[in-house]
Amino acid sequence: MRVLAAGFVPPCLPTKALEPPSGTLWLHEIKHDGFRVIARKDGNRVRLYSRPGNDLTHRFPLIVETLARLRSRSCIIDGEAVACDDKGMPSFDRIRYRHHDASVILYAFDLIELSGDDLRREPLDTRKATLASVLRRAAPGLRLNEHIEADGPTVFAHA
Repeated sequence: MRVLAAGFVPPCLPTKALEPPSGTLWLHEIKHDGFRVIARKDGNRVRLYSRPGNDLTHRFPLIVETLARLRSRSCIIDGEAVACDDKGMPSFDRIRYRHHDASVILYAFDLIELSGDDLRREPLDTRKATLASVLRRAAPGLRLNEHIEADGPTVFAHA
């Protein structure tokens, strides 16, 4: 396996489409109303980056603490930092304007690197299963973003 260089690793970005993809070989995920975050853990050191690579580490100290306690010595997780309003619904305004909010959760949806191994060439379902294992004993501030394996138009109709 390849080893990733230190620092920011850009996330995979979705491709715009007019219709959801058909067939059951697609994974579909909830898009929360938050900040895209690439979380990099090296030993006890954790850095959080935005989609374009800006450092967000200082904005989400509880996510940093939670990631630092993961058992893996190193990993890179792609996810979305989400803050909920008083009704439990995602609130972009709340995450945008509150810099240190205890209610911010990282919904993790992909595992880019684990223990020095670049996983990007592995199938997505394999990476997600490994991510679920990494997060199994994580604190509540770090959650696996569940996915749905179904026909795209059917999922979209029920969204």
